[in-house]
Amino acid sequence: MTTVPRVALVHALAHSIAPVNAEFARQWPGCELMNLLDDSLSADLAAGRACLDEATTQRFLDLTAYALGTGARGVLFTCSAFGPCLEAVQRRWPEVPILKPNEAMIADAVQRGTRIGLVATFTGTLGSMPAEFPQSLTVVPILVEGALAALNEGNGATHDRLVAAAARKAVHAGCDVVALAQFSLARAAPAVAEATRLPVLTTVESAVRLLRERVEG
Repeated sequence: MTTVPRVALVHALAHSIAPVNAEFARQWPGCELMNLLDDSLSADLAAGRACLDEATTQRFLDLTAYALGTGARGVLFTCSAFGPCLEAVQRRWPEVPILKPNEAMIADAVQRGTRIGLVATFTGTLGSMPAEFPQSLTVVPILVEGALAALNEGNGATHDRLVAAAARKAVHAGCDVVALAQFSLARAAPAVAEATRLPVLTTVESAVRLLRERVEG
């Protein structure tokens, strides 16, 4: 009898849960998902109560240890602003497929262009994520003001409209591709594609595909 693999999804924003669960249902319906949410991580970072230091890294190590203790065969982080902390987790468990939210999309971006419009609604994401791209690429950071607040208020239509409008800056900057830097942004991908007429990459689609390859491979 084939054992259904369990995968842990670790979230720092509640808005990340729905899009990544939907993408797993589309790409990997046989996977058993475990969702772990600690939204105080993003709140502490945004408020300046935390930084990408040993204490924050330990929080991610603790969450990962808990997930693996339940039998998870892979871990996907959905929080784009904590790159150095997540790299420490990968070093701690090198034998386990553990993905940062961005790495699969970045690999896809390398194949699609040399000038990337990186769209985010969370300031912390643009503070850490551009450095994760190869130096051979030019990253144009685009912060969407007000979109995350709209999503927090339950106004998804306003969120998507603001994201699409801001993403047009990628066209003016001569970008080859638009990369949506957060899992919560995946919902706006169709609007961004229509507004920019550029290829649009999402962390959600790329990450689920790569994690399945690594867990099953």
